[in-house]
Amino acid sequence: MTLHATVDGPPDAPVLLLGSSLGTTGAMWQPQVAALADRFRVVRYDHLGHGGSPVPPGPYTIDLLGREVLGLLDHLGVGSAHYAGLSLGGMVGMWLAAHAPERIDRLALLCTSACLGPAEVWRARAAGVRAGQLGSIADTVVSRWFTPGFAAARPDTVAGYRDMLTATPPAGYAACCEAIAAMDLRADLAAVRAPTLVIGAADDPATPPEHAADIAERIPAARLAVVDDAAHLANVEQPAAVARLLRAHFEPEGGTNP
Repeated sequence: MTLHATVDGPPDAPVLLLGSSLGTTGAMWQPQVAALADRFRVVRYDHLGHGGSPVPPGPYTIDLLGREVLGLLDHLGVGSAHYAGLSLGGMVGMWLAAHAPERIDRLALLCTSACLGPAEVWRARAAGVRAGQLGSIADTVVSRWFTPGFAAARPDTVAGYRDMLTATPPAGYAACCEAIAAMDLRADLAAVRAPTLVIGAADDPATPPEHAADIAERIPAARLAVVDDAAHLANVEQPAAVARLLRAHFEPEGGTNP
């Protein structure tokens, strides 16, 4: 299997992988492409079970999702890369940096968690999606992605991301819910050696800032930043602030590519 990916930027630039949230595709990162693709070869991939990527039978594990990303790097002929991931993308990033440290140069983790219980809630969501499709949970999920003020001011943007969610293959979404249910990366974080930036969002109800703080405490020498006036999809709600943080973090040292 090969994950679907969209590539922007100079072919000889340092590679920056972008991992998206549960229920979105690499298009989630569109607000940052212009700010990053002049300096990096930006690779936005779709998680297993999402977008244009394969949808094998579940359940999935974070280990499986991470190994698929390593397969994508191999397919692209990339030895190592920078990595930024939001939510599920951040969970995969933590696994990669801990279990394949030679492949990750610098790491950014946004609006994510190393352990996001309770597990039974995620298993129940997976069962509900399989039974009733994603439309059955879309309004609840999207209400956690954006602050009420942003949703009122930018209804077309919110509707576009809702459409992205409901277009996700239900089997793939459910299988990724099961991966989150079984995940506990907390003991792995001490092994991360990549220079790491952890970004929380002040108004994120899905992965509140204390989750970001816990990750930053566990990863050696990690830096923590909190973006104001943003909920779970902080890169959409505060695109310029997130782009500035990412660019400043990834620019000091170029990626090491073959």
